[in-house]
Parts: sequence; C-alpha cells; structure tokens
Amino acid sequence: MELQRTLPGISTEQLRSRLNRMVADGLLTRQRYREVPPRVDYELTERAAALMPVVGALARWGYDWTWGEPRQSEEVNVGAIFRTGPGLLTTARGIKGVVELVVEGDRGGDRSYVLTAKGGGVSISERPADAPDARVTGTVQAWVRALGPAGDSSELGFSGDRGLAESLVGGFAQAATESRAAVAAA
Repeated sequence: MELQRTLPGISTEQLRSRLNRMVADGLLTRQRYREVPPRVDYELTERAAALMPVVGALARWGYDWTWGEPRQSEEVNVGAIFRTGPGLLTTARGIKGVVELVVEGDRGGDRSYVLTAKGGGVSISERPADAPDARVTGTVQAWVRALGPAGDSSELGFSGDRGLAESLVGGFAQAATESRAAVAAA
C-alpha cells in the first residue's frame, strides 16, 4: 500500500480505520478498481482542500521553529514537505503548468510528486506525470538543500520549462525565508 510506505510504523488496520473515518467525515473520496492486485485511490474532497491554508500555516511554523541541518541519523521525508505545497505555495495567476519532482533513491526507489499550478494555486499528486511541462530530479540530500531557507538548487537536475520549475521549487525556500524574516522582525 503506497500510503503505508509514506507513514512508517502504522499498521494496515490502523491506516484502513483512519481512511474509513476520513471518508465517513467527508474529507476523502474512495475509488475502488477491479484490478489484480486490487487498487483503491483516495482523493481529498472540497471540504478537506479547504484545510490547505492550515497545512500551509503549520509548514511555515515548522520552517520558523524547527528547520535546521538534518542530524547524521535523521531521515527527512521530502514527500511530506512537497505535500504542504498546496497550502504553502502561491503563484501568480498567469503561471500554469505541471512540474514533476523526482526524489532519487528515496526509500529504495525513485518517487514522483507532481505539482500542478493554475489560477494562483498549486495542487499535488503522487504519480509520475505523462507529459509534464518540466521535471526536476535530485537525491534526498539535494532536495533538502533546495527546499530549505538557503534554497540551494544547484544539485538538482532541471529539464523542460525551467522558469516554471524554479518558481515552484523556489516557492518552498521563499516561504521559509519569509517565515524566518517575519519571526526575526517580531
């Protein structure tokens, strides 16, 4: 189960129970596919999407109070940072497109996260894109440097519409820098 891989330590039963509760509470929709092996997709409802500003606020708090160079034994879940994108990132209304972010060697394989920018906002999915406008690749360590306050993307590989890719990837570092500046001014 893909979700279980992104939530280490949660049992299958705990995950199933929480997902069922979120469906019952109107936060997720569930789509079952008649395939072998069986597949179930979950998507956020409009009600859950309305929580994205809260997720963004929590991400900004994390940048303000907890961001630092990872310790030697510390594992950084880059996907968790990407998932804050819809609440954290804003774009100019004219910016639109699809950017695939690939984390190389993440937990035994490459992982793709797809950010779609349109109408001043950003959405995310966790499947490889068929024909993205841009693709950005890097190791976990390269992504940690790029997403942090320094915004050092020199170790990332860019292809396609670099301007679009840089505006989205740079948005994470910009949010971190703005948050730190706000805390310092207070």
